[in-house]
Amino acid sequence: MHYRRNYSRGGCYFFTVVTHQRKPVLTDEPTLDALRYAFKWVQQRHPFRIDAIVVLPDHLHCIWTLPETDHDFSTRWRLIKGRVTKHCQISTPIWQKRFWEHTLRDEYDLQTHTDYLYYNPVKHGYVLQPADWPYSSFRRDVARGLYPADWGGNPLLPDDIGHE
Repeated sequence: MHYRRNYSRGGCYFFTVVTHQRKPVLTDEPTLDALRYAFKWVQQRHPFRIDAIVVLPDHLHCIWTLPETDHDFSTRWRLIKGRVTKHCQISTPIWQKRFWEHTLRDEYDLQTHTDYLYYNPVKHGYVLQPADWPYSSFRRDVARGLYPADWGGNPLLPDDIGHE
């Protein structure tokens, strides 16, 4: 089967990018700094909007919107991954070679994928609610009024287990 990416000028995309062999390095401070730098560096040269992002130890999810005249997210990811690798000066690979993308078709698709992205740290057991995860744009979206601060909280807090 031959996979074909969907390149759409001005498109809105959901991405999943995974570390090599799922090594949990992305939330290490030097790697986070390199990732922040790489995103800013690439955005200055190839503009795009980060609508939502969450960084977990071994993968990240984000939603981007590209400029109306541009469809080239692959170059952006190549540059981001390359900058992080160069900045970290690690001899072993940091990234899986590929990434996964999904073109968001409408507002419902965007909301569903944004919810998935923000809930991911809870799903993986890192926190009990999205607001507790520090490597995410969730709190920015709470401040914008897009989510309530307690959205996605785990209904079974440790003190509640077995006390129904």
